[in-house]
Amino acid sequence: MQQQSFLHRRIVNPLVDLLRIGCTPRKLAWSIAIGFVIGINPLLGSTTLISLTVAALLRLNLVASQIATHLSYPLEIAFFFVFIRLGDKVFHTGRLPLHHRALISAARHHPIDTTRLLWTWEWHALVIWALVSIVVAPMVVLLLTPILNGLNERIQR
Repeated sequence: MQQQSFLHRRIVNPLVDLLRIGCTPRKLAWSIAIGFVIGINPLLGSTTLISLTVAALLRLNLVASQIATHLSYPLEIAFFFVFIRLGDKVFHTGRLPLHHRALISAARHHPIDTTRLLWTWEWHALVIWALVSIVVAPMVVLLLTPILNGLNERIQR
């Protein structure tokens, strides 16, 4: 028997299982989309809790939402600086008081203190992220729904 790849075991198989037990492709697409956009939010260290809360409130699939949230973690770090910079441009906040590497280190070791220090930049970045999310989430749903519909049809055969 051929061994499956990590991605297949951890992403594809759980999504296939969710379709098999009756999760609709559209609901699965929205669960993934919301998990993804929450996963790239600029409030470092908050994604899992926010994703679980929002998915529960919207009655989305928690498993699919968490898969997307955790897969988007590398993008969270990359987009953090993009959202901070765009927030600075829109709100005229000024440059961050820490260099990128020092900021990542501070966030890892002292997340609460780092959040306090950067709160002005954070909330401006959150506004930009929210605006981006309003556009990106439906686009992800439009992209994933036909793919998940096709996968669901293959499963049902």
